[in-house]
This record gives sequence, C-alpha cells and structure tokens, in this order.
Amino acid sequence: MISQALEHINWLHVLVAALAYFSLGAIWYSPVMFAKQWTEMHGIKMDSNDPNAKKGMGMMMFFCLVFVFIQTACLAGLMALLPAMSVLGGVKLGIIIGLCFSSTAICIGYLYTKKPIGLYFIDSGYQTVGLAIAGLILAVWH
Repeated sequence: MISQALEHINWLHVLVAALAYFSLGAIWYSPVMFAKQWTEMHGIKMDSNDPNAKKGMGMMMFFCLVFVFIQTACLAGLMALLPAMSVLGGVKLGIIIGLCFSSTAICIGYLYTKKPIGLYFIDSGYQTVGLAIAGLILAVWH
C-alpha cells in the first residue's frame, strides 16, 4: 500500500508545495510577524556586530528545506492513499497533521526544555499553517 502511494506522488508538485511551506517561514519568522518575539523567547541575541551570529545559516536553511520537503512528501503520500481528495480536504489534512503530529512533537520538546507557551504557539502555528498550504497546493494538483 505504501509503495502504491509513492508511485502516485508527483514530485514536482511536492517540490512546489515544499517551497511554498518553506517560504512561509521567511515571512513567519521575519520582523513583520514573529521574529522579535521568537528571538526574545529563545534568548537569541541578533547582534549584527557578532561575526558568529549568522555562522552556519546556509546549512541550517538547507536542512530546514530538506525536512519541509520530507513532511510535504509524506503529506502527498497520505493524500494518495485517501480517496478523491478535495481542495478543502487537502487543507484539512494539512491542519490535522500540523496539529496532531508537528504541534504535539514541538510541545513535548518545549515541556522538557521549559520554553514559554508563546514560543510553542509561534512554532506550531508555522508548522500547521505551512502544512495547510502544502495540502492546499497538493490537493489543487491531485
């Protein structure tokens, strides 16, 4: 059954959906939305004078894109297993996965590291909205 789902995945659609999801992060974690709150709650000092502040950023962004691609590919695989996925169904599935898997995993980690609840809402919100957007894009092309 899983191999059948993989056979029906259009990888170009997965890539486009993953890029949209990843691009949401550029907006979500920008000064326009949650950058200030996110950096404060994590205790990150964004000092432009520190040469190490942005060290390794390229690799971090690359691996974030890889992980978003994996999430999007799994969403596409689930959609391939479900009968006749509507556009609204794709959005709903993205939201369900975001809330039930991504958000709960983030919450467990934040409980043990005693992170502020606001940080949980920022990070799980990004995951849930990103998966909803990916579900929308995949459903449109399904």
